[in-house]
Amino acid sequence: MTTLPDRPNTALLVIDVQNGVVAAAHDRDRVIANIDSLVAKARAEGVAVVWVQHSSDELKRDSDAWQYVPELVRQDSEPLVHKNYGDSFEATELEALLAERGVGRLVVTGAQTDGCIRSTMHGAFTRGYDVTLVGDAHTTEDFSAYGAPPPEQVIAHTNLYWQWQDAPGRRGGTVSTAEVAFTADDAG
Repeated sequence: MTTLPDRPNTALLVIDVQNGVVAAAHDRDRVIANIDSLVAKARAEGVAVVWVQHSSDELKRDSDAWQYVPELVRQDSEPLVHKNYGDSFEATELEALLAERGVGRLVVTGAQTDGCIRSTMHGAFTRGYDVTLVGDAHTTEDFSAYGAPPPEQVIAHTNLYWQWQDAPGRRGGTVSTAEVAFTADDAG
């Protein structure tokens, strides 16, 4: 249903599943296992897998913390987008990569729920993409010391509000790993 013309394809986004980002993340191992199974499914179905990798003062490029977790292995043919902002589209080549592949629908996984995941989903949605969040394949660490709710509540709230997102010509949605379908006419 995307508003992007001639963009019938779907891509799986794997956002910031880096050592320093998920070291203390809520339910880390299960979330990474779910992402790994989605990557395998996307590859088996010929769906584009796009990897996103964040850099910042705290996450120095080429450091161990900056590296993707060892459980997830990117294939050389799969694009890697380097970013410096929460929204994976901001000042990156992500839009051009997706346009080349005819992608109008994104399936979103990764970290941090309350930062780069939300920013990227909203960025994609306002750019005309259909955006499906995989509810058990994103995570965040505990920021309750700074006044945030516990991570399980942040994740649950994000899953809840994203399942009802819609706008003219596009839609959001939240599904579980088991419910993900990479066909555009399926809500999951």
